[in-house]
Amino acid sequence: MSLQEMVSRHPQVENETEELILASRHAMLCSLFCTSCADACVAEMTADGMDMSQCIRNCLDCADICAATARLGVRRTAQNIEVLRAQIELCIKACETCAAECEGHDNEHCAWCAKMCRECADDCRKALPTIH
Repeated sequence: MSLQEMVSRHPQVENETEELILASRHAMLCSLFCTSCADACVAEMTADGMDMSQCIRNCLDCADICAATARLGVRRTAQNIEVLRAQIELCIKACETCAAECEGHDNEHCAWCAKMCRECADDCRKALPTIH
């Protein structure tokens, strides 16, 4: 089963966009990656005494924004297009901010988080023109 199959079964879906579904899926995954990265950063701070507070903050902000984006992206009843577009734009900004921060750290979890954030931002950019 896929997310696209689920959304297509909604009684008010006429023209679901593959781009929005993919962006929602990536946002959901990005939320999990960012949460995991923040948790790993906490462990690094404890073990190495490194100040990872900005990375943790950016990851947790991005995780929350991505989770909300995923939820808004799959709702079809009485859509609020302006809010959805604003949320997608916010997700792009949060992902870019988190990726830039994570790219400044030399560890695998930050590298993976940055990659996922970049992919999520790209998919959100592709979805924006389809939301109307």
